[in-house]
Amino acid sequence: MADRDTLPLPLEVRTRLAELELELSEGDITQKGYEKKRSKLIGAFLPQAPGKGMDPSVPHERRTPVTPGSSSRYHRRRSSGSRDERYRSDVHTEAVQAALAKQKERGKMAVPMPSKRRSLVVQSSMDAYTPPDTSSGSEGEGSMQGEGTPTSSQSSINMENWISRAIHGSTTSSTTSSSSTQSGGSGAASRLADVMGQTHLGKSGPIAHLSLKRKTRKVLGPPVPVTVENGNTGPGPVVRRSCEFGSGGSELVWQQPPLEKQENHSAPPDVTSYTTDSIQVERPQGSTTTSRSTPKYGNAELMETGDGVPVGGRVSAKIQQLVNTLKRPKRPPLREFFVDDFEELLEVQQPDPNQPKAEGAQMLAMRGEQLGVVTNWPLSLEAALQRWGTISPKAPCLTTMDTNGKPLYILTYGKLWTRSIKVAYNILHKLGSKQEPMLRPGDRVALVFPNNDPAAFMVAFYGCLLAEVVPVPIEVPLTRKDAGSQQIGFLLGSCGVTVALTSDACHKGLPKSPTGEIPQFKGWPKLLWFVSESKHISKPPRDWFPHIKDANNETAYIEYKTCKDGSVLGVTVMRIALLTHCQALTQSCGYTEAETIVNVLDFKKDVGLWHGILTSVMNMMHVISIPYSLMKVNPLSWIQKVCQYKAKVACVKSRDMHWALVAHRDQRDINLSSLRMLVVADGANPWSVSSCDAFLNVFQSKGLKPEVICPCASSPEALTVAIRRPTDDSNQPPGRGVLSMQGLSHGVIRVDSEEKLSVLTLQDVGTVMPGALMCVVKPDGVPQLCKTDEIGELCVGSIATGTSYYGLSGMTKNTFEVFPMNSVGALISEYPFTRTGLLGFVGPGGLCFIAGKMDGLMVVGGRRHNADDIVATALAVEPMKFVYRGRIAVFSISVLHDERIVVVAEQRPDSTEEDSFQWMSRVLQAIDGIHQVGVYCLALVPSNTLPKTPLGGIHLSESKQLFLEGSLHPCNVLMCPHTCVTNLPKPRQKQPEIGPASVMVGNLVSGKRIAQASGRDLGQMEDNDQFLFLSEVLQWRAQTTPDHVLYTLLNCRGTIASSLTCVQLHKRAEKIATMLAERGHLQDGEHIALVYPPGIDLIAAFYGCLYAGCVPITVRPPHPQNIATTLPTVKMIVEVSRSACMMTTAGICKLLRSKEASAAVDVRSWPPVLDTDDLPRKKPPLLYKPSNPDTLAYLDFSVSTTGMLAGVKMSHTATSAFCRSIKLQCELYPSREVAICLDPYCGLGFVLWCLCSVYSGHQSILIPPSELEVNPALWLLAVSQYKVRDTFCSYSVMELCTKGLGLQTESLKSRGLDLSRVRTCVVVAEERPRIALTQSFSKLFKDLGLHPRAVSTSFGCRVNLAVCLQGTSGPDPTTVYVDMRALRHDRVRLVERGSPHSLPLMESGKILPGVRIIIANPETKGPLGDSHLGEIWVCSGHNASGYFTVYGDEALQSDHFTSRLSFGDTQTIWARTGYLGFLRRTELTDASGERHDALYVVGALDEAMELRGMRYHPIDIETSVIRTHKSITECAVFTWTNLLVVVVELDGSEQEALDLVPLVTNVVLEEHYLIVGVVVVVDIGVIPINSRGEKQRMHLRDGFLADQLDPIYVAYNM
Repeated sequence: MADRDTLPLPLEVRTRLAELELELSEGDITQKGYEKKRSKLIGAFLPQAPGKGMDPSVPHERRTPVTPGSSSRYHRRRSSGSRDERYRSDVHTEAVQAALAKQKERGKMAVPMPSKRRSLVVQSSMDAYTPPDTSSGSEGEGSMQGEGTPTSSQSSINMENWISRAIHGSTTSSTTSSSSTQSGGSGAASRLADVMGQTHLGKSGPIAHLSLKRKTRKVLGPPVPVTVENGNTGPGPVVRRSCEFGSGGSELVWQQPPLEKQENHSAPPDVTSYTTDSIQVERPQGSTTTSRSTPKYGNAELMETGDGVPVGGRVSAKIQQLVNTLKRPKRPPLREFFVDDFEELLEVQQPDPNQPKAEGAQMLAMRGEQLGVVTNWPLSLEAALQRWGTISPKAPCLTTMDTNGKPLYILTYGKLWTRSIKVAYNILHKLGSKQEPMLRPGDRVALVFPNNDPAAFMVAFYGCLLAEVVPVPIEVPLTRKDAGSQQIGFLLGSCGVTVALTSDACHKGLPKSPTGEIPQFKGWPKLLWFVSESKHISKPPRDWFPHIKDANNETAYIEYKTCKDGSVLGVTVMRIALLTHCQALTQSCGYTEAETIVNVLDFKKDVGLWHGILTSVMNMMHVISIPYSLMKVNPLSWIQKVCQYKAKVACVKSRDMHWALVAHRDQRDINLSSLRMLVVADGANPWSVSSCDAFLNVFQSKGLKPEVICPCASSPEALTVAIRRPTDDSNQPPGRGVLSMQGLSHGVIRVDSEEKLSVLTLQDVGTVMPGALMCVVKPDGVPQLCKTDEIGELCVGSIATGTSYYGLSGMTKNTFEVFPMNSVGALISEYPFTRTGLLGFVGPGGLCFIAGKMDGLMVVGGRRHNADDIVATALAVEPMKFVYRGRIAVFSISVLHDERIVVVAEQRPDSTEEDSFQWMSRVLQAIDGIHQVGVYCLALVPSNTLPKTPLGGIHLSESKQLFLEGSLHPCNVLMCPHTCVTNLPKPRQKQPEIGPASVMVGNLVSGKRIAQASGRDLGQMEDNDQFLFLSEVLQWRAQTTPDHVLYTLLNCRGTIASSLTCVQLHKRAEKIATMLAERGHLQDGEHIALVYPPGIDLIAAFYGCLYAGCVPITVRPPHPQNIATTLPTVKMIVEVSRSACMMTTAGICKLLRSKEASAAVDVRSWPPVLDTDDLPRKKPPLLYKPSNPDTLAYLDFSVSTTGMLAGVKMSHTATSAFCRSIKLQCELYPSREVAICLDPYCGLGFVLWCLCSVYSGHQSILIPPSELEVNPALWLLAVSQYKVRDTFCSYSVMELCTKGLGLQTESLKSRGLDLSRVRTCVVVAEERPRIALTQSFSKLFKDLGLHPRAVSTSFGCRVNLAVCLQGTSGPDPTTVYVDMRALRHDRVRLVERGSPHSLPLMESGKILPGVRIIIANPETKGPLGDSHLGEIWVCSGHNASGYFTVYGDEALQSDHFTSRLSFGDTQTIWARTGYLGFLRRTELTDASGERHDALYVVGALDEAMELRGMRYHPIDIETSVIRTHKSITECAVFTWTNLLVVVVELDGSEQEALDLVPLVTNVVLEEHYLIVGVVVVVDIGVIPINSRGEKQRMHLRDGFLADQLDPIYVAYNM
């Protein structure tokens, strides 16, 4: 074992290695020489792996020399085919790799990989997907289809390139190298394993887990220092070791050294080591002592959880891994400030005093050159069209292409002119009637044309201009529910559009209803579709001619713009602005008549429209239009057309340049020397610079001149903002800025940074447009001019901009009517400026630089990040083969008062879970390294599932919408709330409570009335109250009213299954007593387990035991369908209660002997079983009469929600007092009928089912809750049929009725169901009232006569089975609203209904007669004041007299039953309920005329979770979680080693499982200020629920830790 431990390399060896690396990268040494020298250096430290015959000195890393900046790099990179050059920057890729390598050196961190059910995995990696249309278009385009995957050698080159950096300075141990070879991992994977430093054991399974205990253990050896990768010996977050457990099973436990401060606060976890939980200790040289610990018990598979619960392997090891990871220090802690401990204040991000600040002088507005009006420029665009249409009608205006790249159609200026006139005439005169035309000049018209039909669009556009109607070009709606099409409909509606012009082909392709009409699209106004093609419309009369005016201030057209939030605005452009813009473009681009221009852009908007439809007509140019569909088939088509037509100008996006790079290899005869200008429409995207460089690099040899590339910046509001002019002087290099990303995030320009890692290289987009003024203002607040070294929003003052957002005057004012001010507040111009939505600065020489868009801006923790930059960083993470390039969405969502970054990418169908997960974890690290910002959520979705824009880009706002509503259906999710959320309120320090020293006067504690209350007195004795024992009451009733029916049992059909009169019950009980005496030979006081289904046998057996002087224990029988889990519980109760024998029915006897039962519990281990179905005929000689009323009457066993089995002792006195109390509260008399739908095994349910009728003489109608599963209406029908006034049920029964009968109220009404006689319907419970359920139940059955005030709850617990019960008299139950945040601090603060963080609490019924309550502090045991939260203590004649035994926790405090207050009334003996609650004196009066004290139960102390110093009740978190998504039917939360685990039941397809993870995390953060550690998605019914309908959270926890839940998905949040 020892020989496999690593030996850290001495410092001088490391420095020498570093020099070698450098020599290799500089090219001073060959690869071979490098390897030789390296192996020599390390050789001494690498012992042979024995018997492997493998030479460890042969390194895995074959590095290729990296030659910076050479063109060969482009070739090498390009050959891999799958790069998206638009976001490509080699500098950036290297920076990312270096940042990743740096993260590696900081010490590793293991993140558990999420577990996923097989069915989910298979689905997401199926090949059945259609490969996504990665060739996609405008905003977020990707690589080509059919580009071929890179060969493995190429991909490993890149891999090695960064691996060589990553390994640099890390100690590569022989362990890692040998293990990866033994496991036969693939070359790249094993190399990766080396880098990751975690032993990656291909398929050889995980090494045994090592648990880090909270309990300190004696460790024999000294604590082991752990060598962290950077050579310092310091604690590692996860101690790794290479030894596997021997079969001896002795568990090795290392003591972890305390965490010291580490340099790096923000390193996100290294999520890459996922296969093994191996832990390896790197030992410093010279230390030979092996640290051993005392062997633990033999079973090494058993591992202890943090709470000392032994559990089995996988899940808990992952959680342990997570816990260890989260122990790492986070970002620098924020400055603390005083918090009033009532309010949980969120941390406010304090500005960092060292952050860069702008220091430059104030900028001056930049003025563009004079707009020189040329004499022959037309006075309007229509005039230009008229001129060319009449002077040179044969001149070509537009050539369109088919999908094979052949010219499809040539539109000449003559045809454009005549057809436009025809369209103008028709829309003015042929729509509507002569008297009432549908369209008048100034009206808006939609233009709906596909991207491959520019000619029809152009004719319709100019037709509208001639008719003086306003065209609104939009995309073709393909389906009724296109992404974003609803918002477009909203725009059309607000513009008052009633007519849509379209082409014939497009009209035929629109979706039609069966009658052939075009349906109304979602959110669209009603439209008349008008086909505007020539052959479908009539000729204008000879004398009709359009009126051609000079350009004026009327609206020319409306261009649509999609905002960040998805809403669509219409930017209105006036005719004068249209003309001036065309003139400015003509001047800056040097357009001349009859030039040829190739346009690849969308001709309906933006640069494509301005150059290819408008300016071209002004100058009589010939446009070759390349449709998107052709680019998909042949990405080189635009270059071929430039050659073929010797085009002077081309308008493209960087995507088109990238595609051309990918595809150009097969082309021989390309000559681009004719191009004088290549307009790059998205040149403002900071990442277009690399596309431009790469394109120039490759095509310079094909005649492309460097000065031809002209990036431009534009926005829908300001039209063209700046454009680089085509110069003749090729010596003048374009402007470049290499800016520090860190500076940019603070809005400051800093050239290059000391790190050289996180930099952004920008290219200039030329100078300001002719005739325009430009300035840069602060992005938020007052439009104040920026300093020269500050980034701000560009504003343009010019005639040639948009004038308004149609119909939105407020937004228009903020955008189009901006008056920038200087530092003293003076306006810099009397004319308004327009905000461009672009962020940037004006550099030296008046060159404009754009660093991002306002829309892509995300402000996280006070720093600004650009979505495009984050995308670029994600794309620079190698290897990229798991996701589609260009199909990545980055947006921010607001969680807990700050923006959080979400990254969503499309995953390739062939990538494995591990690959994707590894890529995701590296992306997180890269973004953290480069941008110093954490990613809140990274999700991968199946290919082709992100919503697309019409041109194939990603529809961002729609993607964000889907993410937020939980319908994105990702196949992989990694959430990192622990690393991102730094503004949580600081953990609360407990304040010392008031002690006995505080002033206590009478009933006041520190100025407040003491919180105590009591029910009314038990009052006068009545005839049946003279008996001390229930057995005597039954005998008395059998004599006085023998034929009075006490019990009626109903079956599922609602008919009477059996009934018992007083005398029948008495006789049966006698026979059972005889049987016990004869067959059982039982002594007085022996315990007997009664294992019966709910019914009458149970009651008879109970009284039989009393008659025989035995102590009965009611036990729920095993469930025949689920023997394996239910039978052991029966066995446990029988054992713990020390039952001498069992009584049951013949059916259950048979079940106990069945094969299934004996598999679960050995038949021979049961005590004697008596079958009461055949009873002896004779009477007992004498009935037992107990002598002492304080002896045991029965034992009440119940499993609490925390999974504790506790039995309490009920004496005869307590039992009688209990029945008497209920009789008084509910006014029960022999003439009454009460319907009971409860389980009769413990608590109040048992008392109502078995005891009350005998005591009070009323008739009980018994309805077993299990029968409701067959017939949900059974209970309510019985209540109605027997005209019952009082009924009792459980929450599960109420829920079953609410869910099962929700839609049947009408049919129940017709069956005569009437609930108007019910005065009390009490839910028997031991928890906080479930107000939502009782309210929905009341609402649902209100129509059937149920009075809302009739529904109430009771409250009981182990020490007192019923403390409160609504009863018949007394005020209605009240509801208060408390502040949930105050409740966490153990305070009660009443708030208004509906206020934020309010929580409704309903009173738990009225305090029973003979019961006293006080609220005490659970820690100090001092009394508390009115409306203070504390533990409910109870004093009453029917308190239980103690625990019989407690299984699972022997040390449960004995003071549960005998507590005294620490001051005040120190004499009374109280029982502690273990529940938190408060008393509040209300304005209402009770029966006695006193003011009524209401008791509100908040929750069990056992269940409450202490997190961050505050007390949380699971139900509150669960309620929030259930609300977040329609598919979550149930939820349970618990904690494990301070991690909050949320388990949700999913009602829906498994594909929705991962949608829930972010939603659950968000809501718990927002509403409870807690970070969820683990989210577990399970099937319906997995969360265990007991008979009272309470969640068994601890059972669930044990099941989860023992890996028994079969979850659909488990996400470990970082």
